[in-house]
Amino acid sequence: MPLPEALRSHVGREDEAAAPRDAATVVVVRDGEHGIEAYLLRRQQSMAFAPRMYVFPGGGVDDPDRFTDVPWAGPTPDVWAERLGCSEDIARGLVCAAVRETFEECGVLLAGPDEHSVVADTSGARFQDARLALEAHELTFGAYLAESGLVLRADLLGAWAHWITPTFEPRRYDTRFFVAVLPAGQAVGALAREADHATWAPLRDVLAAVDGGEAAMLPPTHVTCRDIAGLRTDQVLGAAAERRIHPIEPRLVEVEGELFLETDLGEFA
Repeated sequence: MPLPEALRSHVGREDEAAAPRDAATVVVVRDGEHGIEAYLLRRQQSMAFAPRMYVFPGGGVDDPDRFTDVPWAGPTPDVWAERLGCSEDIARGLVCAAVRETFEECGVLLAGPDEHSVVADTSGARFQDARLALEAHELTFGAYLAESGLVLRADLLGAWAHWITPTFEPRRYDTRFFVAVLPAGQAVGALAREADHATWAPLRDVLAAVDGGEAAMLPPTHVTCRDIAGLRTDQVLGAAAERRIHPIEPRLVEVEGELFLETDLGEFA
């Protein structure tokens, strides 16, 4: 679909773009009656970035996400740095933000008492209180884990993709996409304040809804749904380990007088 003509003034002005903020988003999947399902949130109309779009849980990296006091199990930040193509400091922040934002936005906690276990139930009031405190920046994730006797389970994440917001957007993010399987016994919690709707949805149905104009997604979310839709839940982390992670930054191009977004995937999105 062609883009609005108002964007034409941004063509060739990439050097004036806002600097992107590091961010992480997590595709949480589970088995459903009709194949693999992912948890999706629809952003509030009032949100400055991507209003009314369906997204995965995620958000920007906060300064405390980079602190070295976060209790940690699984691949270390230096291993993640090599996998994600960034510094160890940024990698630590991205992985911590991925786990923190997943907990804040849907109540799924990729953490446990030790490296061999994971929290089995996050439905209690104390977990909801912690989510609200984290969202309000009244508590850091590292402090929460330490006080709760938990460690971040970095091994429960798989790196999936790396997308950078187009240069014409006033708010830009340098986002790593991760995948995770819903831990046994856990269920999603109360709706986060940034969303007005949330759902578990079969990815094939999601793609059909977007293609039919019944739901809206930004290209990174749509492409990720498409890439995962053909997998079984037990294949997702293995598939993530085999992927080559490289930055994809959609750019404005003109084709026969109309504007489109072209990606490094060699397609129009």
